[in-house]
Amino acid sequence: MLESDAASTALGIEVTRAEHGHATARMTVTAPMVNGHDIAHGGYLFLFADTTFAAACNSHGPVTVASGAEISFVTSARLGDELVATAEERTRYGRNGIYDVTVHRETPGGLEVVAEFRGRSRTVGRIRD
Repeated sequence: MLESDAASTALGIEVTRAEHGHATARMTVTAPMVNGHDIAHGGYLFLFADTTFAAACNSHGPVTVASGAEISFVTSARLGDELVATAEERTRYGRNGIYDVTVHRETPGGLEVVAEFRGRSRTVGRIRD
């Protein structure tokens, strides 16, 4: 799935782990991602979290898509920030699932949360070949 994801690839998103309902990804905030306030546009942060969510919910095998999602922006990301997103499965029931994704950056004082994302998934097909 991720090998065919042109949007995530174009943004330089690298999924470093995806297994058993969990995923981790990295992305650097580049100049085209910065808005008129000189901070990362929220749409790019959403896309980053959504990609990590997709990796986690598809890690079980069957084709799974988002049925809904929301994001809370905790603080601003800036040009050059190296962001990390971690997705964790909270529950799966029937063909549905709930996943939480935290987007953070590393600072000299430790990890700083940039955004919190909650995604709802729906399994729609069989395991991809």
